Amino acid sequence: MEVLTNAEMQRADQLSIAAGTPGFKLMLSAGQAVAEAAQALVEEGTILVVAGPGNNGGDGFVAAAELAAQGREVSVILMCERDQLQGDAASAARGWKHPVLPFNPQAIGRPALIIDALFGAGLSRTIDGEAHEMIAAINANGAPVLAVDLPSGINGTSAGVMGVAVNATETVTFFRKKPAHLLLPGRVHCGHVRVVDIGIDAQVLDEIRPQIFENDPDFWGAAFPVPRIDGHKYARGHVLAVSGDAAATGAARLAARGALRAGAGLVTLATPRDALAINAAALTAVMVRPVDTAVEFAELLGDKRYNTCMIGPGAGIGERTCDFVHSALSAQRHLVLDADALTSFATNPERLFESIKSSRDTAVVLTPHEGEFPRLFSDLSNKRPGRSKLERVRAAAERSGAVVLLKGPDTTIAAPDGRATIAANAPPWLATAGAGDVLSGIIAGLLAQGVPAFEAASMGVWMHGEAAGEAGPGLIAEDLTETLPAVHRRIYNALGVEY
Repeated sequence: MEVLTNAEMQRADQLSIAAGTPGFKLMLSAGQAVAEAAQALVEEGTILVVAGPGNNGGDGFVAAAELAAQGREVSVILMCERDQLQGDAASAARGWKHPVLPFNPQAIGRPALIIDALFGAGLSRTIDGEAHEMIAAINANGAPVLAVDLPSGINGTSAGVMGVAVNATETVTFFRKKPAHLLLPGRVHCGHVRVVDIGIDAQVLDEIRPQIFENDPDFWGAAFPVPRIDGHKYARGHVLAVSGDAAATGAARLAARGALRAGAGLVTLATPRDALAINAAALTAVMVRPVDTAVEFAELLGDKRYNTCMIGPGAGIGERTCDFVHSALSAQRHLVLDADALTSFATNPERLFESIKSSRDTAVVLTPHEGEFPRLFSDLSNKRPGRSKLERVRAAAERSGAVVLLKGPDTTIAAPDGRATIAANAPPWLATAGAGDVLSGIIAGLLAQGVPAFEAASMGVWMHGEAAGEAGPGLIAEDLTETLPAVHRRIYNALGVEY
């Protein structure tokens, strides 16, 4: 599903109004949807609407009137004077035939539910003064909170907290999600997110042309590699993974097994000779080849059946790893770079980016976590305020010429052309040693089967999160490859593929 920035959502509203749908009709539909969600959230007890001066507050007034008409006890706190409301919000307020309470935290009382209709997604200033006090009081009250569009205090595009933000139990948003419904820290303030139709025609997206998507099979399902009945292992690609020395072999084996489970027809581990016996004894379906030097690695790549390389997990940091990467790019192989491969270029990242851009194979995926990301993109670090994760990843992809995947609970992926996906399906127990190595392998396995790099990275992240959910709490990295077959079946079911 498409994800719209604040500006894109505003454009969707404008296009819908220009096509003949009055803005007030959209507000009525939004407020009625909020009222329906409120009824489902609490079946009895008083409901308090805290309304702001803009259209978000107008949605709140519509919801209040609808709930009162349904027999619920409702009160409204308004941030400004009624006569200061303008446009559709003023029209909505006229539908509320009862007094409004003063904008005072003491007026909240002990409701069964608070509807947060203070500020909309486009909030760009830091909240202070009375509004700050009101949000703090809402959070301290203990009643469940239903947020209209986004919890007040969250910027819809950046997902940033503008000084303070409401902690919602549930959020009702309209037409499409915004980045803040998926990105941290915004997502943790939203609670359960409910997307409702308020009468905006999906055809407006043809003009908006959104480039951000929620990462799920609805986005990439058509590109998922389903094996053909007349296929064979050589048609499903051959991944060449790189192992480190005898003291650091486990990460590469995890990645290699991930590639095989993702569907690659064959996987070979290029291993230093001092680790050959260790890797050979620990592997079965994954083959091993002795490789000590970049020259040997380049010679191995003379066999064009190795169509995808995976370098990084346990590979070792230094010039040897850099040379391996350059060899793979020169040989025009699909490539996944993680961990040690990324850190090896920390002193001169432009050297890597130039090599990527000079390669005629554009299927290159970089998979850093937040600790590795600034080693290649120091000016885009999360320690530098003002840029969201989405903005940072898109800038990194454009600069590097590769698909960049920034791992985390809100893993974000961007292509150099600006397309991006945001994942929201990773359970917290996925944060465990070796999980990222398996992810690299899954992506490599998908690349080997001919999936384009952006889609392969997006598929891999979603499958990784689903595999972790399948395994459950207590997960260790080895479990991920064992639960991937169940994830494959889930995707097949969604695609209507028999198995």
